[in-house]
Amino acid sequence: MRFLLFPAIVLLLIGFVVDFAISRVLAGRGVGRLRRRLHLALSAVFGIGMLVIICVPKRTGSDHDLVSVMWGLYAYLSVYIPKLLFVVFNALSCLPRLWKGAKWRWLSVCGVAVGVAVFFVMWWGALINRYNIDVREVAVPVDGLPEAFDGFTIAQISDAHVGSYDGDTVFISRVVDKINSLHPDMIVFTGDMVNRKSEEFDPYVPVFSRLHAPYGVYSILGNHDYGDYSTWPSPQAKADDVTRLKAMQGDAGLRMLNNEHVWIHAGNDSVALIGVENIGDPPFSVYGDLHAAYPDVDDANIKILLSHNPSHWEDEIEDKDANIALTLAGHTHAMQTEVLGWSPAVFRYPKWGGLYTDGKGRDMYINIGIGTVAMPFRIGATPEITILKLKKDSSK
Repeated sequence: MRFLLFPAIVLLLIGFVVDFAISRVLAGRGVGRLRRRLHLALSAVFGIGMLVIICVPKRTGSDHDLVSVMWGLYAYLSVYIPKLLFVVFNALSCLPRLWKGAKWRWLSVCGVAVGVAVFFVMWWGALINRYNIDVREVAVPVDGLPEAFDGFTIAQISDAHVGSYDGDTVFISRVVDKINSLHPDMIVFTGDMVNRKSEEFDPYVPVFSRLHAPYGVYSILGNHDYGDYSTWPSPQAKADDVTRLKAMQGDAGLRMLNNEHVWIHAGNDSVALIGVENIGDPPFSVYGDLHAAYPDVDDANIKILLSHNPSHWEDEIEDKDANIALTLAGHTHAMQTEVLGWSPAVFRYPKWGGLYTDGKGRDMYINIGIGTVAMPFRIGATPEITILKLKKDSSK
Protein backbone atom coordinates (compact mmCIF):
# COMPACT_ATOMS: atom_id res chain seq x y z
CA MET A 1 0.00 0.00 0.00
CA ARG A 2 1.46 3.35 -1.00
CA PHE A 3 0.85 6.43 1.05
CA LEU A 4 2.98 9.41 0.08
CA LEU A 5 3.99 12.01 2.63
CA PHE A 6 3.50 15.07 0.46
CA PRO A 7 -0.15 14.34 -0.50
CA ALA A 8 -0.92 13.64 3.16
CA ILE A 9 0.49 17.00 4.22
CA VAL A 10 -1.47 18.71 1.43
CA LEU A 11 -4.67 17.04 2.70
CA LEU A 12 -3.91 18.28 6.20
CA LEU A 13 -3.33 21.85 5.02
CA ILE A 14 -6.53 21.82 2.95
CA GLY A 15 -8.35 20.65 6.07
CA PHE A 16 -7.01 23.60 8.06
CA VAL A 17 -8.11 26.05 5.37
CA VAL A 18 -11.57 24.49 5.16
CA ASP A 19 -12.02 24.59 8.95
CA PHE A 20 -10.95 28.23 9.06
CA ALA A 21 -13.44 29.11 6.32
CA ILE A 22 -16.27 27.29 8.11
CA SER A 23 -15.40 29.07 11.37
CA ARG A 24 -15.77 32.40 9.57
CA VAL A 25 -19.14 31.31 8.18
CA LEU A 26 -20.33 30.26 11.64
CA ALA A 27 -19.20 33.56 13.16
CA GLY A 28 -20.93 35.52 10.38
CA ARG A 29 -24.18 33.68 11.06
CA GLY A 30 -24.09 34.50 14.74
CA VAL A 31 -23.39 30.97 15.94
CA GLY A 32 -22.48 31.00 19.63
CA ARG A 33 -18.89 30.89 20.80
CA LEU A 34 -19.33 27.52 22.51
CA ARG A 35 -20.51 25.82 19.30
CA ARG A 36 -17.71 27.42 17.32
CA ARG A 37 -15.17 26.20 19.87
CA LEU A 38 -16.68 22.73 19.67
CA HIS A 39 -16.21 22.80 15.90
CA LEU A 40 -12.59 23.84 16.30
CA ALA A 41 -12.01 21.14 18.93
CA LEU A 42 -13.39 18.44 16.63
CA SER A 43 -11.28 19.84 13.81
CA ALA A 44 -8.21 19.59 16.03
CA VAL A 45 -9.03 15.96 16.80
CA PHE A 46 -9.23 15.13 13.08
CA GLY A 47 -6.01 17.06 12.43
CA ILE A 48 -4.16 15.16 15.14
CA GLY A 49 -5.57 11.91 13.76
CA MET A 50 -4.22 12.80 10.33
CA LEU A 51 -0.79 13.51 11.83
CA VAL A 52 -0.86 10.08 13.45
CA ILE A 53 -1.72 8.51 10.09
CA ILE A 54 1.20 10.34 8.48
CA CYS A 55 3.60 9.05 11.16
CA VAL A 56 2.56 5.38 11.09
CA PRO A 57 5.15 3.36 9.10
CA LYS A 58 3.50 2.09 5.93
CA ARG A 59 6.08 -0.35 4.55
CA THR A 60 7.18 -1.91 7.85
CA GLY A 61 4.04 -1.70 10.01
CA SER A 62 1.78 -4.65 10.73
CA ASP A 63 -1.21 -5.50 8.55
CA HIS A 64 -3.52 -4.47 11.39
CA ASP A 65 -1.81 -1.06 11.53
CA LEU A 66 -2.28 -0.60 7.79
CA VAL A 67 -5.97 -1.46 7.98
CA SER A 68 -6.32 1.09 10.81
CA VAL A 69 -4.57 3.69 8.66
CA MET A 70 -6.87 2.82 5.76
CA TRP A 71 -10.00 3.39 7.84
CA GLY A 72 -8.57 6.48 9.54
CA LEU A 73 -7.76 8.13 6.24
CA TYR A 74 -11.17 7.28 4.88
CA ALA A 75 -12.90 8.72 7.97
CA TYR A 76 -10.89 11.93 7.55
CA LEU A 77 -11.84 12.25 3.88
CA SER A 78 -15.49 11.42 4.60
CA VAL A 79 -15.62 14.51 6.83
CA TYR A 80 -13.46 16.93 4.86
CA ILE A 81 -14.73 16.24 1.35
CA PRO A 82 -18.29 17.26 2.40
CA LYS A 83 -16.86 20.24 4.31
CA LEU A 84 -14.90 21.33 1.24
CA LEU A 85 -18.00 21.04 -0.94
CA PHE A 86 -19.94 23.23 1.48
CA VAL A 87 -17.18 25.85 1.48
CA VAL A 88 -17.15 25.91 -2.34
CA PHE A 89 -20.94 26.22 -2.56
CA ASN A 90 -20.97 28.91 0.11
CA ALA A 91 -18.27 30.89 -1.71
CA LEU A 92 -20.26 30.70 -4.94
CA SER A 93 -23.35 31.91 -3.09
CA CYS A 94 -21.50 35.16 -2.36
CA LEU A 95 -20.91 35.99 -6.03
CA PRO A 96 -23.83 38.47 -6.24
CA ARG A 97 -22.00 40.68 -3.77
CA LEU A 98 -19.60 41.52 -6.59
CA TRP A 99 -22.40 43.59 -8.11
CA LYS A 100 -23.89 44.53 -4.74
CA GLY A 101 -26.64 41.96 -4.99
CA ALA A 102 -28.05 39.75 -2.25
CA LYS A 103 -26.31 36.53 -1.36
CA TRP A 104 -27.78 33.39 -2.94
CA ARG A 105 -28.66 31.67 0.32
CA TRP A 106 -30.32 28.82 -1.55
CA LEU A 107 -26.91 27.88 -2.98
CA SER A 108 -25.41 27.77 0.50
CA VAL A 109 -28.27 25.49 1.60
CA CYS A 110 -27.57 23.29 -1.42
CA GLY A 111 -23.97 23.07 -0.24
CA VAL A 112 -25.15 21.68 3.09
CA ALA A 113 -27.40 19.16 1.35
CA VAL A 114 -24.69 18.05 -1.08
CA GLY A 115 -22.16 17.69 1.73
CA VAL A 116 -24.52 15.56 3.83
CA ALA A 117 -25.39 13.42 0.80
CA VAL A 118 -21.72 12.84 -0.04
CA PHE A 119 -20.98 11.86 3.57
CA PHE A 120 -23.70 9.21 3.57
CA VAL A 121 -22.79 7.94 0.08
CA MET A 122 -19.17 7.50 1.18
CA TRP A 123 -20.16 5.46 4.21
CA TRP A 124 -22.70 3.48 2.18
CA GLY A 125 -19.80 2.59 -0.11
CA ALA A 126 -17.64 1.54 2.83
CA LEU A 127 -20.14 -0.30 5.03
CA ILE A 128 -22.67 -1.72 2.54
CA ASN A 129 -21.73 -1.66 -1.14
CA ARG A 130 -18.20 -2.88 -0.41
CA TYR A 131 -19.77 -6.19 0.60
CA ASN A 132 -22.38 -6.49 -2.15
CA ILE A 133 -21.66 -8.96 -4.94
CA ASP A 134 -22.43 -8.24 -8.59
CA VAL A 135 -22.60 -11.23 -10.94
CA ARG A 136 -22.07 -10.11 -14.53
CA GLU A 137 -22.82 -12.55 -17.31
CA VAL A 138 -20.98 -11.83 -20.54
CA ALA A 139 -21.23 -13.70 -23.85
CA VAL A 140 -17.92 -13.75 -25.74
CA PRO A 141 -18.02 -14.73 -29.44
CA VAL A 142 -14.83 -16.53 -30.48
CA ASP A 143 -13.98 -17.08 -34.13
CA GLY A 144 -13.04 -20.72 -34.71
CA LEU A 145 -14.07 -21.87 -31.24
CA PRO A 146 -14.10 -25.69 -31.13
CA GLU A 147 -17.56 -27.21 -30.99
CA ALA A 148 -17.05 -28.76 -27.56
CA PHE A 149 -16.35 -25.31 -26.06
CA ASP A 150 -19.49 -23.64 -27.41
CA GLY A 151 -21.27 -22.52 -24.22
CA PHE A 152 -18.21 -23.14 -22.00
CA THR A 153 -18.37 -20.90 -18.91
CA ILE A 154 -15.49 -19.25 -17.08
CA ALA A 155 -15.94 -17.57 -13.70
CA GLN A 156 -13.46 -14.75 -13.22
CA ILE A 157 -12.60 -12.93 -10.02
CA SER A 158 -9.72 -10.56 -9.42
CA ASP A 159 -7.99 -8.27 -6.93
CA ALA A 160 -9.05 -9.86 -3.65
CA HIS A 161 -6.55 -7.85 -1.54
CA VAL A 162 -7.39 -10.10 1.40
CA GLY A 163 -5.14 -8.11 3.75
CA SER A 164 -7.70 -5.30 3.67
CA TYR A 165 -10.13 -7.52 5.65
CA ASP A 166 -7.70 -7.94 8.58
CA GLY A 167 -8.28 -11.70 8.78
CA ASP A 168 -12.08 -11.58 8.55
CA THR A 169 -13.05 -14.33 6.09
CA VAL A 170 -16.82 -13.75 5.99
CA PHE A 171 -17.02 -11.75 2.75
CA ILE A 172 -14.51 -13.84 0.82
CA SER A 173 -16.38 -16.94 1.97
CA ARG A 174 -19.59 -15.47 0.52
CA VAL A 175 -17.79 -14.84 -2.78
CA VAL A 176 -16.58 -18.45 -2.90
CA ASP A 177 -20.05 -19.81 -2.13
CA LYS A 178 -21.59 -17.60 -4.80
CA ILE A 179 -19.13 -18.76 -7.45
CA ASN A 180 -19.74 -22.41 -6.61
CA SER A 181 -23.51 -21.87 -6.80
CA LEU A 182 -23.11 -20.66 -10.41
CA HIS A 183 -21.51 -23.97 -11.45
CA PRO A 184 -18.95 -22.57 -13.95
CA ASP A 185 -16.90 -24.96 -16.07
CA MET A 186 -13.68 -23.24 -15.02
CA ILE A 187 -12.62 -20.59 -12.47
CA VAL A 188 -9.79 -18.08 -12.88
CA PHE A 189 -8.29 -15.51 -10.52
CA THR A 190 -6.41 -12.69 -12.25
CA GLY A 191 -4.03 -11.41 -9.60
CA ASP A 192 -3.53 -9.29 -6.46
CA MET A 193 -4.43 -11.85 -3.85
CA VAL A 194 -2.67 -9.83 -1.10
CA ASN A 195 -1.59 -6.26 -0.42
CA ARG A 196 2.01 -6.76 0.67
CA LYS A 197 2.89 -10.16 2.17
CA SER A 198 1.96 -13.82 1.84
CA GLU A 199 0.96 -14.04 5.53
CA GLU A 200 -2.18 -12.06 4.71
CA PHE A 201 -3.42 -15.13 2.83
CA ASP A 202 -3.04 -17.54 5.79
CA PRO A 203 -6.68 -17.34 7.02
CA TYR A 204 -8.02 -17.58 3.47
CA VAL A 205 -6.37 -20.80 2.33
CA PRO A 206 -9.26 -22.96 3.65
CA VAL A 207 -11.78 -20.56 2.11
CA PHE A 208 -10.32 -20.60 -1.40
CA SER A 209 -9.84 -24.37 -1.16
CA ARG A 210 -13.62 -24.70 -1.37
CA LEU A 211 -13.67 -23.38 -4.95
CA HIS A 212 -14.37 -26.16 -7.40
CA ALA A 213 -15.01 -26.45 -11.13
CA PRO A 214 -14.84 -29.49 -13.44
CA TYR A 215 -12.09 -27.98 -15.61
CA GLY A 216 -10.05 -26.55 -12.74
CA VAL A 217 -9.27 -23.38 -10.79
CA TYR A 218 -6.38 -21.24 -12.06
CA SER A 219 -4.54 -18.19 -10.76
CA ILE A 220 -1.86 -15.67 -11.67
CA LEU A 221 0.01 -13.02 -9.68
CA GLY A 222 -0.65 -9.27 -9.73
CA ASN A 223 1.61 -6.36 -8.89
CA HIS A 224 0.74 -6.48 -5.17
CA ASP A 225 1.72 -10.14 -4.88
CA TYR A 226 5.48 -9.57 -5.26
CA GLY A 227 6.14 -7.77 -1.97
CA ASP A 228 6.98 -4.51 -3.73
CA TYR A 229 4.94 -2.51 -1.20
CA SER A 230 6.86 -3.71 1.85
CA THR A 231 10.40 -3.37 3.19
CA TRP A 232 12.39 -6.62 3.37
CA PRO A 233 15.61 -7.48 5.21
CA SER A 234 17.06 -8.88 1.98
CA PRO A 235 16.13 -9.60 -1.65
CA GLN A 236 16.09 -13.29 -0.77
CA ALA A 237 13.48 -12.72 1.97
CA LYS A 238 11.26 -10.99 -0.56
CA ALA A 239 11.72 -13.78 -3.12
CA ASP A 240 10.98 -16.41 -0.45
CA ASP A 241 7.73 -14.65 0.41
CA VAL A 242 6.59 -14.71 -3.22
CA THR A 243 7.46 -18.40 -3.39
CA ARG A 244 5.43 -18.99 -0.23
CA LEU A 245 2.39 -17.17 -1.68
CA LYS A 246 2.56 -19.31 -4.81
CA ALA A 247 2.76 -22.46 -2.69
CA MET A 248 -0.15 -21.34 -0.50
CA GLN A 249 -2.35 -20.77 -3.54
CA GLY A 250 -1.39 -24.24 -4.69
CA ASP A 251 -2.36 -25.61 -1.26
CA ALA A 252 -5.75 -23.88 -1.72
CA GLY A 253 -6.27 -25.78 -4.97
CA LEU A 254 -5.44 -22.88 -7.30
CA ARG A 255 -3.24 -23.97 -10.19
CA MET A 256 -0.69 -21.18 -10.59
CA LEU A 257 0.25 -20.24 -14.14
CA ASN A 258 3.60 -18.48 -13.84
CA ASN A 259 4.64 -17.70 -17.43
CA GLU A 260 3.27 -21.05 -18.59
CA HIS A 261 0.26 -22.59 -20.24
CA VAL A 262 -1.96 -25.64 -19.91
CA TRP A 263 -4.32 -27.31 -22.33
CA ILE A 264 -7.99 -27.46 -21.42
CA HIS A 265 -9.55 -30.54 -23.03
CA ALA A 266 -13.25 -31.05 -23.75
CA GLY A 267 -14.18 -34.10 -25.78
CA ASN A 268 -11.78 -34.25 -28.71
CA ASP A 269 -11.19 -30.47 -28.65
CA SER A 270 -8.81 -28.28 -26.66
CA VAL A 271 -7.90 -24.65 -26.01
CA ALA A 272 -4.75 -23.23 -24.47
CA LEU A 273 -4.97 -21.37 -21.16
CA ILE A 274 -1.95 -19.08 -20.77
CA GLY A 275 -0.92 -17.31 -17.58
CA VAL A 276 1.75 -14.63 -17.31
CA GLU A 277 3.23 -13.06 -14.23
CA ASN A 278 2.61 -9.34 -13.86
CA ILE A 279 3.40 -7.25 -16.93
CA GLY A 280 2.69 -3.67 -15.94
CA ASP A 281 3.12 -0.20 -17.30
CA PRO A 282 5.24 2.25 -15.24
CA PRO A 283 5.52 2.45 -12.28
CA PHE A 284 4.48 -1.21 -12.04
CA SER A 285 7.16 -3.87 -12.42
CA VAL A 286 7.44 -6.39 -15.23
CA TYR A 287 7.83 -10.01 -14.13
CA GLY A 288 5.99 -11.74 -16.96
CA ASP A 289 7.00 -13.00 -20.37
CA LEU A 290 4.26 -13.91 -22.84
CA HIS A 291 6.59 -15.74 -25.21
CA ALA A 292 8.05 -17.80 -22.38
CA ALA A 293 4.50 -18.73 -21.39
CA TYR A 294 3.53 -19.70 -24.96
CA PRO A 295 6.31 -19.42 -27.57
CA ASP A 296 4.22 -19.32 -30.75
CA VAL A 297 1.47 -16.82 -29.87
CA ASP A 298 0.44 -16.34 -33.50
CA ASP A 299 -0.35 -20.02 -34.18
CA ALA A 300 -3.87 -21.15 -35.09
CA ASN A 301 -4.81 -22.61 -31.69
CA ILE A 302 -7.56 -20.95 -29.68
CA LYS A 303 -5.90 -19.30 -26.69
CA ILE A 304 -7.13 -17.60 -23.53
CA LEU A 305 -4.67 -15.40 -21.65
CA LEU A 306 -4.68 -14.43 -17.97
CA SER A 307 -2.77 -11.16 -17.52
CA HIS A 308 -3.31 -8.91 -14.52
CA ASN A 309 -2.72 -5.48 -16.03
CA PRO A 310 -4.91 -4.51 -19.04
CA SER A 311 -2.09 -2.36 -20.40
CA HIS A 312 -0.37 -5.60 -21.39
CA TRP A 313 -3.17 -6.34 -23.87
CA GLU A 314 -2.84 -2.87 -25.37
CA ASP A 315 0.95 -3.12 -25.65
CA GLU A 316 1.44 -6.67 -26.89
CA ILE A 317 -1.84 -8.08 -28.22
CA GLU A 318 -4.28 -5.43 -29.47
CA ASP A 319 -3.80 -4.90 -33.22
CA LYS A 320 -0.67 -7.09 -33.09
CA ASP A 321 0.10 -10.48 -34.62
CA ALA A 322 -0.60 -12.38 -31.40
CA ASN A 323 -3.51 -14.73 -32.10
CA ILE A 324 -5.06 -14.68 -28.61
CA ALA A 325 -8.82 -14.81 -28.72
CA LEU A 326 -9.55 -13.65 -25.18
CA THR A 327 -7.51 -11.93 -22.47
CA LEU A 328 -8.80 -11.74 -18.90
CA ALA A 329 -7.42 -8.91 -16.76
CA GLY A 330 -8.10 -6.98 -13.55
CA HIS A 331 -5.99 -4.37 -11.74
CA THR A 332 -8.03 -1.19 -12.26
CA HIS A 333 -10.75 -1.71 -9.58
CA ALA A 334 -12.56 0.99 -11.61
CA MET A 335 -10.81 3.07 -8.93
CA GLN A 336 -13.56 1.65 -6.68
CA THR A 337 -15.92 4.30 -8.06
CA GLU A 338 -18.44 3.96 -10.88
CA VAL A 339 -21.41 6.24 -11.53
CA LEU A 340 -23.80 5.64 -14.43
CA GLY A 341 -21.22 3.59 -16.27
CA TRP A 342 -18.44 6.15 -15.85
CA SER A 343 -15.36 5.77 -13.66
CA PRO A 344 -12.49 8.14 -12.86
CA ALA A 345 -10.26 5.20 -13.77
CA VAL A 346 -10.67 6.32 -17.39
CA PHE A 347 -8.10 9.08 -16.75
CA ARG A 348 -5.48 6.41 -15.95
CA TYR A 349 -6.77 3.44 -17.95
CA PRO A 350 -8.83 4.14 -21.08
CA LYS A 351 -9.90 0.49 -20.81
CA TRP A 352 -10.89 0.06 -17.18
CA GLY A 353 -13.79 -2.41 -16.98
CA GLY A 354 -15.92 -4.67 -19.15
CA LEU A 355 -15.43 -6.23 -22.59
CA TYR A 356 -13.19 -4.65 -25.23
CA THR A 357 -12.28 -5.78 -28.74
CA ASP A 358 -9.82 -4.73 -31.42
CA GLY A 359 -12.28 -5.91 -34.10
CA LYS A 360 -9.79 -8.50 -35.33
CA GLY A 361 -10.78 -11.46 -33.19
CA ARG A 362 -8.93 -10.34 -30.06
CA ASP A 363 -11.07 -9.47 -27.04
CA MET A 364 -10.24 -8.47 -23.47
CA TYR A 365 -12.44 -8.54 -20.41
CA ILE A 366 -11.44 -6.44 -17.38
CA ASN A 367 -12.92 -7.56 -14.07
CA ILE A 368 -13.09 -4.64 -11.58
CA GLY A 369 -12.24 -6.86 -8.63
CA ILE A 370 -13.80 -7.98 -5.39
CA GLY A 371 -11.54 -6.28 -2.86
CA THR A 372 -10.32 -2.83 -1.93
CA VAL A 373 -6.89 -1.31 -1.50
CA ALA A 374 -5.70 1.97 0.08
CA MET A 375 -9.23 2.92 1.23
CA PRO A 376 -12.14 0.65 2.19
CA PHE A 377 -14.96 1.71 -0.13
CA ARG A 378 -16.75 0.90 -3.34
CA ILE A 379 -19.08 3.62 -4.58
CA GLY A 380 -20.72 1.87 -7.46
CA ALA A 381 -17.98 -0.44 -8.82
CA THR A 382 -19.61 -3.26 -6.86
CA PRO A 383 -17.42 -6.34 -6.17
CA GLU A 384 -17.61 -8.39 -9.36
CA ILE A 385 -17.90 -12.04 -10.26
CA THR A 386 -17.87 -12.40 -14.03
CA ILE A 387 -19.37 -15.39 -15.83
CA LEU A 388 -17.94 -15.43 -19.35
CA LYS A 389 -19.76 -17.73 -21.77
CA LEU A 390 -17.79 -18.66 -24.86
CA LYS A 391 -19.82 -18.79 -28.06
CA LYS A 392 -18.95 -19.70 -31.61
CA ASP A 393 -18.78 -16.49 -33.64
CA SER A 394 -21.64 -16.95 -36.10
CA SER A 395 -20.91 -13.63 -37.84
CA LYS A 396 -17.91 -15.13 -39.66
